[in-house]
Amino acid sequence: MTPVSRPPAGTTITDVAARAGVSIRTVSRVLNRSPLVNAATREAVEAVIATLNFRPSARARGLATGRSYLLGLVHNDRNALVLDPLQRGMVGAAAARGYELVVHPVAMAGDPAADVRDFVQRSRVDGVVVVPPVSGLTGVADGLVGVPAVALSSVALSGYDAVLVSDERAAACEVADHLVALGHRRIAHLSGPASAPSACERRAGFVAGLLAQGIALSAEAEGDYGFDTGVTAAQALLTADPRPTAIFAANDVMAAAVLKVAAGMALSVPGDLSVIGFDGSILARMLTPALTTVHRPIAEMAGAVTERLIDRIEGTATNAPLTATLSLRIGGSCGPVSR
Repeated sequence: MTPVSRPPAGTTITDVAARAGVSIRTVSRVLNRSPLVNAATREAVEAVIATLNFRPSARARGLATGRSYLLGLVHNDRNALVLDPLQRGMVGAAAARGYELVVHPVAMAGDPAADVRDFVQRSRVDGVVVVPPVSGLTGVADGLVGVPAVALSSVALSGYDAVLVSDERAAACEVADHLVALGHRRIAHLSGPASAPSACERRAGFVAGLLAQGIALSAEAEGDYGFDTGVTAAQALLTADPRPTAIFAANDVMAAAVLKVAAGMALSVPGDLSVIGFDGSILARMLTPALTTVHRPIAEMAGAVTERLIDRIEGTATNAPLTATLSLRIGGSCGPVSR
């Protein structure tokens, strides 16, 4: 095993300054990404830092800048398939800029906005990334006035320094187009909870896409984005008469529930039934057949909002829009309607 590389004992900012031939203040400015250092000097100092494997004291850095170098992730998402790439994307972007991540699951009972405010005050984070469903709750953004805050959402939001809105309505419309092109006409939807804006956006886009081609939903059932409610909803849809030939589930977990119920009923996928999910999680590749799904680049989205948050904290943020491209990824769970 390769031993952990450690900086030489006693290596200080003074050693870096001496080796680079600059002042301690200049090294400090480089470490804190000050715009007052020209590119050539910055590169020279960074090269010495790398050579000496110098790691500044977090405490000293915080005292010099008045920051904690902590970022908060505020969420209430039970779906580990979403949380994993979300946290990985944030950690990657934060670590590259010298920040650490503090994760806070919000208590939805009581006053979520107060819970978020308490977390920010208690943890002393420099800023927060707020994700659905918390980002859209009344009072959350207003309670973060004075604290750098960015958000992910499926709909436009106000009150945040920046919001990355993923166009889930358009992506769901693409699902409708795909199923109709395959010849399906008896098409059902397993929606997420009506209280979730993301579920509403996905349903609205899917229904609009079907209606644009003169087709109405043949059946519909609601789940809570979890597997158990997905099973219950899938059982209701697949025992309908006439049975749908295709089901669009509002996330991959509920799509997996549809596949389970279909297998229990000896229905062939995609021969008797086509199934499409939403999220593009690793689960889509683990299922048999592999799931056709709308891919959300969650890690990339998380990295983008984290970069914007740090820019806001450090005073270098722009107003450039934050965007994400959602795409339909074809697996083996979807095929032409059986004649």
